[in-house]
Amino acid sequence: MIKARFKYILLSLCLLIFCAAIIILPDRYVNCCFAGFAMWAECVLPSLFPFMVITLIFVKSGIAERASLPLTKLAGKFKLPPAAGACFLLGICSGYPAGSRVLYEYYENGSLTRGDVKKLAYLCSTSGPLFIIGSVGFKMFGDKAAGAKILLAHVLSVTAVSLIICLFSKKSAAASYKRAPADRDFLYNSFYGAVVAVTVAGAFIAFFYVVATFVSDFSLLAPVEMLLQPLIGDCSKAASLGLIEATTGCKALAGLGASKLNIALAGFMITFGGASIIMQQLCYLLKAGVSAAKFIGVKFLQALLCFALLLIIA
Repeated sequence: MIKARFKYILLSLCLLIFCAAIIILPDRYVNCCFAGFAMWAECVLPSLFPFMVITLIFVKSGIAERASLPLTKLAGKFKLPPAAGACFLLGICSGYPAGSRVLYEYYENGSLTRGDVKKLAYLCSTSGPLFIIGSVGFKMFGDKAAGAKILLAHVLSVTAVSLIICLFSKKSAAASYKRAPADRDFLYNSFYGAVVAVTVAGAFIAFFYVVATFVSDFSLLAPVEMLLQPLIGDCSKAASLGLIEATTGCKALAGLGASKLNIALAGFMITFGGASIIMQQLCYLLKAGVSAAKFIGVKFLQALLCFALLLIIA
C-alpha cells in the first residue's frame, strides 16, 4: 500500500512539474508538440496506416486465421499456438503497435488464451519494413541499404530471442484454440480500428517528443549520458533521447552521420522501442495479462542482440 502510494505521488509530482514547464514556456513546448505530430505525419503515418487497415481486415474477416493453418505444425515445434504464424506475419508487415493489437484482437475474440498472448507478445513486437527502410534508412540516413540491414538484424534478433524463450516454456494446449466468429461488418470496423490505433500512436509520439525535449532542456538524462559517453561518445545524447522516443533518437543519430555505430544504435532503439512504443504496446498487452517488467526486459535483450548483429553486418 505504501509502495503504491509512493508511485502515485512520484508520478503526480513529475506530471505537475511537466505541466508547469509547459505553462511557463508555452512557445517552446507547443511548437515541440506540433513538431512531434509533424514527424508522425511524415515518418510513421504513411508506413503504419495502410498496413494497419490491411492487418485488421485480415483478422476480422477470418482470412488470417485460415492462412495460419499451414503454419500450425511449425508453430507447434516451438510450443506456440496455431495462430502464432498469422500473428507474427501480420505484426511484422505492419510494425509497432500492430502486432500487439493483433494479439489483443485474437485474445478478445477467444482465439488466444492469456498464456498464448504472454508467449507471443515478444515475437509479435516488431517494427515494419516501410518504416525501417523508408523512413529511417532512406529519409533519415539517406541509405536504403542501411535500412535493409537494420530490418534484417531487427527481425533476426526479435525472432531468435522470442523462440528461445518459447522453447523453455510450456506447450500451448491445442484445446486453447477455437475459430473466431466472422465479423459481418469487418470493413468498417477495420478502418475505424485503424484510424483509432494510428491516431493514438500519433498522440503517443507527439507527447513523448515533448517529454524528450523537456528532459533534454533540463538535462534530466545527464547521468545516463555520462554513463554512455565512454562507450559511444558523441552519440550518447541521441541514444538517451531514443530511450524515450525511438523515432526522435533515430533522427538525432542520422544527423550525426551514417557510421556503423550510429546505424547499430538506431537498430537498438528501433528494437527496444523506447518509452513511447513500449507503452503503446502495453496498452494492449496488459489487458491480456502480460508482465510489463518482463516485456521490457525481453525487449532490451532483443535490442542488445540487434546492436551486436549490426556492428558485424553494417
